[in-house]
Amino acid sequence: MSAPPHLTARALDAPGLAHGFFGRAGGVSAGIYASLNAGPGSDDDRRAVAENRRRCAAALGVGADRLVTAHQIHSAEAVFIDAPWPDAPARADAMVTRTPGLALGALAADCMPWLLADPQAGVVAAAHAGWRGALAGVLENTVALMVEHGAAPDRIRAALGPCLRQPNFEVGLDLVDAFAARRPGAERFFAPGVAADKRQLDLAGFGAWRLMECGVATIDDTRACTLGAPSRYFSYRAARRAAPADVAVDYGRNLSAIALQ
Repeated sequence: MSAPPHLTARALDAPGLAHGFFGRAGGVSAGIYASLNAGPGSDDDRRAVAENRRRCAAALGVGADRLVTAHQIHSAEAVFIDAPWPDAPARADAMVTRTPGLALGALAADCMPWLLADPQAGVVAAAHAGWRGALAGVLENTVALMVEHGAAPDRIRAALGPCLRQPNFEVGLDLVDAFAARRPGAERFFAPGVAADKRQLDLAGFGAWRLMECGVATIDDTRACTLGAPSRYFSYRAARRAAPADVAVDYGRNLSAIALQ
């Protein structure tokens, strides 16, 4: 069985690192989850999700039980781990490790999946950042936790996977006010929307800015848009648009993961 197709980032192409940004292709799930749904929080068949995650883990050179993801809650919470969860996953949106052979994964379907590494220190991280988590400081907390465990900000390399991009990220004016109040200067990440009461959020640019403010100098970006390519990537907004307004929607999750070898 060949490895599922996935994107990689030049910034993370370093000895001792394995990483990948996985999309929809290369799995066994069917229907709206076709085919590489890696999200155990979805209503997909559990055996299919497990097989999809096993394939992603194999592509990174680790066993299925060594690929870990958190119970993501759109928070600023970052946790350090050195082994797979003994029981239920932690409620957090970023993980940091120094343990070789442990793959850290971020699940997303429009939110930002960031992978970070300081190869010299042997520290890696995966962070899930929607606008709530990004505004709350999950990226800053991820860098701080990496530094606490030996990384240096100017050595950290960060890469962003497929996510919702500015032309497709319509938000209300209230979000502009919230960002400006919390992070002065963030107004520049909003462009005029289609309607007068809408703006287009450059969340990827905001995330890169927050990392640069932490001293991270090497930042890479796949530039892939989930909503712009729904046949290649899972997208919550695409699923929402395809369903009747009064019907709850479920959707698959893209996996972005990194491991020390």
